[in-house]
Amino acid sequence: MSQIDLNGKVAVVTGASQGLGEALALRLDREGCTVAVLDINIEGAQAVANKLKKASAFACDVTKYDTLKAAADQIKALYGGVDILVCNAAIAKSGDIFQLSPETFKLVTDVNLNGYFNTVKAFAPMMIEKKSGSIIQINSKSGKKGSYKNGAYASSKFGGVGLTQSLALEFAEYNIRVNAICPGNLLNSPLWVNSLFKQYAANQNTTEEKIREKYINQVPMKRSCEYEDIENVMVFLASDLSAYMTGQAINVTGGQQMN
Repeated sequence: MSQIDLNGKVAVVTGASQGLGEALALRLDREGCTVAVLDINIEGAQAVANKLKKASAFACDVTKYDTLKAAADQIKALYGGVDILVCNAAIAKSGDIFQLSPETFKLVTDVNLNGYFNTVKAFAPMMIEKKSGSIIQINSKSGKKGSYKNGAYASSKFGGVGLTQSLALEFAEYNIRVNAICPGNLLNSPLWVNSLFKQYAANQNTTEEKIREKYINQVPMKRSCEYEDIENVMVFLASDLSAYMTGQAINVTGGQQMN
């Protein structure tokens, strides 16, 4: 009977200096992986790597392919290849079409969609060489349906689902699986507590408390999505238990999104 066994695998996590990315790196470490911690904030990435048993930190800007290619070359020299690639780096900038500047819209797309493309382009050749690997994009429920006054983010995440499906078709012959995780709202995370509640309260002319209540009430299970909920699905997708799954965008939303 198959079981989850990631011991000895080499995993790369982008956007891993804090928040969800840090939690994913820590979980892969607990599962026995060697972890490459990538982030534009090298001090934060190094601080996370220092918490892990076997890890290295690399400075990368996912909007710049050359920085990712340089990291990929270093990781190949250090560890021989990559087994698990978690494309987590992302930003959120809310606002309606009149509030969002073209520059802001482009920035969100550059990080969330082009950054995903750049990351896979840099690291997939190692997986093709080995004819095995699991690529996991951290997407969003906003990759499945529009998001009120949050069009830049939703557009970038919709694109991520399309890229996931397309890459799954490209890489199937190499035994490389490509899937996405679509979390619900991480209402207890620093991103929400320190930023998104304020953004949404401002552009919806209400209070942060009302925003929290609004989003909890949209979830049939009546709770926030937590890091562990996403970690568990990541580990499943990284393991051989999901060996016959590719091109999927899996909802982790407490029933809020069902297709």
